[in-house]
Amino acid sequence: RIQQVSSRRLNARTLCAQGKGGGSSVGSLVCRRTLLGLVGMGSLLSSSAASSAYAADGKVEFRRIPTQFIAALGDPTASQGTGAESWGLWRVDPGPRGVYLRDYERALKSKGNVAPAGWTFDDNDWWVEEHGLIMEKPDFPLPDGRYLVTGDRQVTTMLTVENGAWKLYEGSLYDVTHLPCRSARYSGSDPTRANQRDFPVKPGAVMPSVEGAEKQDYAVLFVIGVEKTFDPRYGR
Repeated sequence: RIQQVSSRRLNARTLCAQGKGGGSSVGSLVCRRTLLGLVGMGSLLSSSAASSAYAADGKVEFRRIPTQFIAALGDPTASQGTGAESWGLWRVDPGPRGVYLRDYERALKSKGNVAPAGWTFDDNDWWVEEHGLIMEKPDFPLPDGRYLVTGDRQVTTMLTVENGAWKLYEGSLYDVTHLPCRSARYSGSDPTRANQRDFPVKPGAVMPSVEGAEKQDYAVLFVIGVEKTFDPRYGR
């Protein structure tokens, strides 16, 4: 079993809890990115652990990748299910590339819906994260393959996605959800009707409703490794 905890990760959490990144949403994002960097470089994916973690199930070997993010739907208590064709993948952290809801008209609408980071806003299908930042969409669908996923809590495990079905080697979807990262997809309204005072959202809480909009909450899973024979851009 892959080692779950390291002192480096604990120290990073302590640093964030003490507010070393500042008390603002931006500071929180900095702390989150610090944690992700340590997860990616820490003991969760040492070469020896990755080589033997799932030997009983076909000797699956993983390679480390820069942290990516799955947007997942499903019963949080389930360890397998269907509907993975509706899951998405952010290959880079969308938070630092986002635009605050309060800046929508100035930074997006007046710029032809092109964000400062270069992504294009879709006013019929838009995403918001826990600090009230409008995000770029994830890429759909999540490619079939085997991923090493974690919620940065207790469980780090293999996720298999194939033909719309998904399965975790151990734990539940909730166990591999990163609770501080909240995300929701909105349609039928625009960001001017959102209330920035509804943010930040508490870990594990549902995202705020927006007047006139349909909302779908998504769980966020960290991807810290992929099967060695797998290209996360294209699948197997």
